[in-house]
Amino acid sequence: MKARRNESSKKPRCGGAVAAWLLVPLLVLVLLKTDCLLQVTPRLDCERVRQGQQLVDVAKLKDADPTPKTPDSATEAPRSHALSDEIAGHSIDAIKDLKHEKDSLAMKAAIDGSLRSSDVAAPRSKLSCNFSSKRMNTCAMEGDVRMHGKSGSFYVVAVSDDSYRPENGTVVIRPYPRKWEKWSMLTVREVTIHSGAAAAAPPRCTVRHDVPVVVFSTGAYSRNFFHSMTDIVIPLFNTAREYDGQVQLVATDYKHKWITQFRHILAALSVYPVIDFDADETVRCFPSARVGVEGHAELRIIPALSRKGYTMTDFRDFLRSAYSLKRAWTTPANRSSGQRPRLVMVLRRKSRSLTNEAEAIATATEVGFEVVAAGPEMVANMAEFAEVVSSCDVMVGVHGAGLTNMVFLPNNGTVMQIIPWGGLRWNCFTELGLPVPEMGIRYVEYEATAEETTLKDVYPRDHVVFTDPLAIHKKGFDPVYEIFLEGQNVTLDIDRFRGTMQQIYQSVTIA
Repeated sequence: MKARRNESSKKPRCGGAVAAWLLVPLLVLVLLKTDCLLQVTPRLDCERVRQGQQLVDVAKLKDADPTPKTPDSATEAPRSHALSDEIAGHSIDAIKDLKHEKDSLAMKAAIDGSLRSSDVAAPRSKLSCNFSSKRMNTCAMEGDVRMHGKSGSFYVVAVSDDSYRPENGTVVIRPYPRKWEKWSMLTVREVTIHSGAAAAAPPRCTVRHDVPVVVFSTGAYSRNFFHSMTDIVIPLFNTAREYDGQVQLVATDYKHKWITQFRHILAALSVYPVIDFDADETVRCFPSARVGVEGHAELRIIPALSRKGYTMTDFRDFLRSAYSLKRAWTTPANRSSGQRPRLVMVLRRKSRSLTNEAEAIATATEVGFEVVAAGPEMVANMAEFAEVVSSCDVMVGVHGAGLTNMVFLPNNGTVMQIIPWGGLRWNCFTELGLPVPEMGIRYVEYEATAEETTLKDVYPRDHVVFTDPLAIHKKGFDPVYEIFLEGQNVTLDIDRFRGTMQQIYQSVTIA
């Protein structure tokens, strides 16, 4: 009996174990069909956060609010850790693999703020272009924008119905604001923008940027400082300044020397290195793009035409910041205490040079100025010369690119332009006189007479060069350039020059 009792007592325990094992598959199935299994994922996330790893935000994968909510009725169960339909029903390993993939993408940021990623198209893109300006054509793009510099192409993928629709789906921009000069624009590389059917099969993205892109050119007249400022730097400021450094600059006709010379300005406009468009083989994708820059006039910004209402005062404040120039305003020198206002004389060495520059410097010194003689070797170092100009109250020079450095003069400073002989007053005033008041500085003119030009040693006094110089203007730019701009120097009438210097001295000093 005892043996039978022991034998019979084991049977229920054995039968219970068997029953329990039979319930395991059912239990697993229940767990897989409920949220219970997924309750462990927050603990896994916490552990990975402690390890310093970047995670996919589970809440972002949910369709519902991730915050746990109290059920409205006894029949509604809370789902504080529920995942969306996209994730629910997958194993933990599948979810971990998905997180790992997203983590890997998030950590592949490139040095220029880009992200290497798969090809992900925006729902809709937009293209708009402006061809109404005399100086420039520009196009703006938003959405899925792809750039392949080597082929000179932009692609606007899945363009919206209200976008600009160019003929054949393409538009060509030369990103330099001097479009009326067709012969000079031919030296600027074309950028072709494809949209609509022309962008139906775009190249796949290899680098994805999270900032806008602005495309400009360092071609055409970029070797000339005046044109660099009026055709490139000021328009680039007008176009890119609004992004406060978070913009990728891209240059066609890339000139390393120019990029180096203007590196302070470029670094103040963008925290990223400038990309050489022509040599770039990468397919770069951007959230938005601007091809072409916003130029208005010679060495000027017209606020009414500026998208952001910028002024030349804004631009000069920007320059002072870019070059860390501390002197924003001139203060009148006190004559009675022996203070001498500081004058920088910009000296040329080839055409339009002062043949008696030593006398001119001596005369300005006698009048009461502290004179800084600035030859080409000093002017060439832009950053250093910006500090020199900023330390001065007055700038003097013969018409030419060197006078463009007046942009670094403090507010209320004075610039005197010496205009060579040859009916050049209107041209010289338009380029370097008209912009001056908008910069908050004062303008003085000194127009050379027929007695002050070296042309008198080349042509007889009854030649049209002296009797009717405007007749030469009617023949076109080339003869004007060859004779009046490249073909003469200036010999100042020292007594006349002294009178002008005395007037300026009185205006920048107090008794």
